[in-house]
Amino acid sequence: MRKTTCYLLVLSGLFLLAGKPAQAKSTAWAPDALTARQQSIVTISALTARGDLPRLHKALADGLAAGLTVNEEKEVLVHLYAYCGFPRSLNGLNTLLKVLEERKAKGITDVVGKTASPITSTAPKYERGKKNLETLTGKPETGPKTGYSAFSPEIEVFLKEHLFADLFERDVLTFSERELVTIAALVSLGGVEPMLQ
Repeated sequence: MRKTTCYLLVLSGLFLLAGKPAQAKSTAWAPDALTARQQSIVTISALTARGDLPRLHKALADGLAAGLTVNEEKEVLVHLYAYCGFPRSLNGLNTLLKVLEERKAKGITDVVGKTASPITSTAPKYERGKKNLETLTGKPETGPKTGYSAFSPEIEVFLKEHLFADLFERDVLTFSERELVTIAALVSLGGVEPMLQ
């Protein structure tokens, strides 16, 4: 999914979340460009990032009704810790537990879904993460490090090894779905416009 398209899709989902009609500049883009599953991913991500647990509770139940599995919702919440921290991610997971307990008490059996496949690559995590990042950005990761990565090489390692290897290699969500999670969280957090670029 191209970044511009992904950003527009997330914005349409956020407008839907806010209950406002999305205003498009062209007829090629419409607020219903997201599937129900994608809208649920965006809504869950935005509410988790904001820490809005009452609305997240409903969004998680709606996501299950829209076809997300329990493991997909868990994966969204786990992925979010890299963007909005462990406290928000853990609150989201605890909210999902409550939703599942309530649904079970009502006799609703939710689809658990697949678990992440084991990583079988023996390549170093840094190299795997670098390759994933190149796939996401469409740009080779070559040349000398600049900016934050030159100033703090350890964070460059953490980004490549943990975020882009450990998290992005988990195949419960696609790269496109992870991009939806990421952009929805960043837009909801606010003040991180450089990261959205």
